[in-house]
Amino acid sequence: MSGRVTGSKAKPTFEPTSSSANAVDDLVVPFRTAQTGITGRLVRLGPLVDQILSRHAYPEAVSIALGQAIALTALMGTALKFNGKLILQTKTDGPLGFLVADYESPNGSSVGRLRGYAAFDAERSATVDATDQGMLLGTGHMALTIDPGGHMDRYQGIVSLEAETLTSAAGTYFRQSEQLPTFIRLAVARHYNAADKKWTWRAGGLMLQYVSSEGGIPPSTAATEDEEVRLIGEDTDDWQRSVILAQTVQDHELLDPMLSPDRLLYRLFHEEGVRAHESVPLEVYCQCSAERVETLLKSFGADELVDMREADGAVAVTCEFCRNTYRFTDAQLR
Repeated sequence: MSGRVTGSKAKPTFEPTSSSANAVDDLVVPFRTAQTGITGRLVRLGPLVDQILSRHAYPEAVSIALGQAIALTALMGTALKFNGKLILQTKTDGPLGFLVADYESPNGSSVGRLRGYAAFDAERSATVDATDQGMLLGTGHMALTIDPGGHMDRYQGIVSLEAETLTSAAGTYFRQSEQLPTFIRLAVARHYNAADKKWTWRAGGLMLQYVSSEGGIPPSTAATEDEEVRLIGEDTDDWQRSVILAQTVQDHELLDPMLSPDRLLYRLFHEEGVRAHESVPLEVYCQCSAERVETLLKSFGADELVDMREADGAVAVTCEFCRNTYRFTDAQLR
């Protein structure tokens, strides 16, 4: 393809899956390069991310950050080898003080489920350039929690945030916690839908990883305090060539609803013999329900409910994720 930097002499090949050949939105397509053995995932979000972001009156910068978090969570969550949940959270002193996105893989279902929410200072957020994510997030930490469910223990990795992007923080997480050379590119933007004559949010992302059969970092290459750890595979020609190819991807390619994920993978990695695997469809979900909220409210004492009551004595609760409002009369809460 013109404009793509390549270094391989292999015959261009591409092997799509039947499930990913027609779908273009709200899915993750895992793939592998036959020539180099690099693994990756491509996420494309349309109606799903628009539904989540459009529920809230977020400033543009906050919507972009949350959209990136949702795309990143989808890329990471679909890599889980078990039914469970992956939760991404940030807690910082910036205008976007709190952000959460989680991916759930329900038992017995092939569909991944996503949701997300952000809490921000409206006045401070309004002064931040939409492209300056480091200023928006500020200083704090990003936590990634993997919850297998049942009686299995949770695993949590925490990465400090110092006026940097989610992409940079995720790269640090993979270096420190997983010891995997990782490339991540995320894109979020509004797209004009000519058919509906309206602007809608779209998101996309690409992740590459070098997974060595040796695993971890060899003791002989462990770095001192002042040196950067070199991961297995990071200096290989295969990895570096794959990253060069991945870096050529443009935001509009990750977001374009007219460009199928399979076609984009072919554009980027056809000389590496890219092979797409079974795609994972995605949908929006929320855990709230009238029964859950009622149970929660009944756990409060009468004195604690006083400040929550409206003029008629009822209590209204709005879910921060889906914006559904549940209203209960005094009689229902007795």
